[in-house]
Amino acid sequence: MEGQIHTDKTFDKVVYPNKEVKNREFENCTFKNCDFSESNFASTRFTDCTFIGCNLAMVKLGHATINNVEFKECKLTGINFSECEDFLFTVFFENCLLDYASFAKKKMAKTKFIRSSLKGVDFSNTNLTSSLFEDTDLERAVFNYTNLTSADLSSAYNFDIDPEINTIKKAKFSQYGLQGLLTKYNLQIV
Repeated sequence: MEGQIHTDKTFDKVVYPNKEVKNREFENCTFKNCDFSESNFASTRFTDCTFIGCNLAMVKLGHATINNVEFKECKLTGINFSECEDFLFTVFFENCLLDYASFAKKKMAKTKFIRSSLKGVDFSNTNLTSSLFEDTDLERAVFNYTNLTSADLSSAYNFDIDPEINTIKKAKFSQYGLQGLLTKYNLQIV
């Protein structure tokens, strides 16, 4: 089954957890209510695909290509997106659970995270220029040497971002989020 190419298909309620799905191509495909948890999608290519209501927890994506892929209402906990190919890496997340995922060292300018949970996500050395974090929970998310130039965090919450080691020029924050920029100084903000 390796090497298969799937184009313009809809996969609905496919239950395929903890399986090998390597070296396949999916172009303009839609995945609805599927369970691929803990499966291995190494070297698989996803182009212009949409995942809706899927369980992708702990999926392995070594050398996978993720190009213009939307995730809506999906569980994506513990995924190491850092293992994906850098070329053409573009994603969109809405109403997703991304806790403990890693985007370390990814170039993700203009990425949108809408109403999602990103607790404990690793954004170390990530380029998030002009990205949007709309109504997004960033509790314990790691920002180390992260480029947040012109990013919009005005409705994000629970973040802890050190302005001395991260680039935040022209980033947008609400007045209520300012304490997330001052955590390291151990100030009492009233």
